[in-house]
Amino acid sequence: MPPLMLLDTASLYFRAFYGVPETMTAPDGTPVNAIRGLLDMIARLVRAREPGALIACLDADWRPAFRVAAIASYKAHRANPDGSEQIPPALAAQIPVIGQVLTAAGICQASADGYEADDVIGTLAARSGGPVEIVTGDRDLFQLVDDERGVRVLYTGRGIAKLEVVDEAAVTSRYQIPSRGYAAFAALRGDPSDGLPGVPGVGEKTAAALVRQFGSVEAMLAAIDAGHGGFPAGSRAKLVAARAYLDVAMPVVRVAADAPVVLQPPSGGELPVRPPDPAALAALDERWDLGGSLGRTLAALAALAARPA
Repeated sequence: MPPLMLLDTASLYFRAFYGVPETMTAPDGTPVNAIRGLLDMIARLVRAREPGALIACLDADWRPAFRVAAIASYKAHRANPDGSEQIPPALAAQIPVIGQVLTAAGICQASADGYEADDVIGTLAARSGGPVEIVTGDRDLFQLVDDERGVRVLYTGRGIAKLEVVDEAAVTSRYQIPSRGYAAFAALRGDPSDGLPGVPGVGEKTAAALVRQFGSVEAMLAAIDAGHGGFPAGSRAKLVAARAYLDVAMPVVRVAADAPVVLQPPSGGELPVRPPDPAALAALDERWDLGGSLGRTLAALAALAARPA
């Protein structure tokens, strides 16, 4: 059964922005490197992976209130004084155009009020009755990997041309934990890029040992409350000292599986044989000079959509 492909769209357009020169511009000199780079990524993914459906998942809220209420430092270092995300101006100008191009091309987009794209991906993966491939450069989504359900991550750490297919064995090989334990592992270790402090003095090896032994942060705390021993040397005291953090960390780190996802169009991600709004797409192409990148994406989508089931 062809997989449902879920794009961590912001992860991809950030990678495109930094990977494609800003000298790629529209006729008026505005950079279009993120737009064209994202389109080329989609074209390559569709050709190489042949998904049965494709959904571009978006942040409706890049720093959700429920996560900030639990841990005030969550992504705080990436916020402007007005609360918006720090984004290079040359990229910020392209983000609305990306949405317009995806819409005109017929690529389904998904978001959920008050939630991040990770939560949209987690919810759509949970709803899916078939295999799922998640395209992202965010290792937090490793927690969704599930061989039994056919959920894998196509990790873009080395670029689209060198995708790493992450299944349960890959997570275990890399971190010595099962994929279902990745959220607990991340909470213990911390993540400076997201402003998660972690447990002071607990690094990757100790975090992995704790996850292997207890399975979850909740089980660790229950063992402490019950007075059970057997913790790795010094770990119990560190967990006790970080109890206030651990009591609130998991809802922050764990990807939601029940976000109120809205699909536009509400199609389920079927691949378009042809653009639903050719006139709008032609106008966007002329305005932004999307050229070969747009053509390659449309050709890849049409070829796969038209293929007999």
